[in-house]
Amino acid sequence: MSPPKRQPKFFIDRSLGRIAVAAGLREDGWDIVTLAEHYGMPRDEEVADTEWIADAASRGWLILMKDKRIRHRSAEIEAVTTNKAKCFVITRGDLTSADMVRRFITNKQAIFRATVTSGPYIYSVQQDRLDQLYPKKLQPRQNCQSCAIAKPRITAANTTM
Repeated sequence: MSPPKRQPKFFIDRSLGRIAVAAGLREDGWDIVTLAEHYGMPRDEEVADTEWIADAASRGWLILMKDKRIRHRSAEIEAVTTNKAKCFVITRGDLTSADMVRRFITNKQAIFRATVTSGPYIYSVQQDRLDQLYPKKLQPRQNCQSCAIAKPRITAANTTM
């Protein structure tokens, strides 16, 4: 009999808030630590993104965040790459806490499945799927059947737990 799988621990960035998203995910059974819980307040407001990315990744924590421009921020991408961070990001700024929780829970199986692969990576958490933002994969060429490389996409429908 194999030992039970250990549930991954997720680190929540301040961009998702201190309370509502963490509470909603914990209610669904996720193992969560928030930036405020880890660093304390008010230090949580002063910690640089590069520092908490490195710290979370070194502990083996998976990262949940909200940042529509993450793939364009060179210092943060370097921190993700150097520390082999595994990140899941909501890229829409207009979602309520309840909407964000719903997106994470809807994609729970896809997120948990992706966590077993080695970092570094950043997946965008969409309404019904994950889209890989980093590292950027080659896009399929138009009208070229033999050279098409599909963009990595993980949906709840094509995963099993």
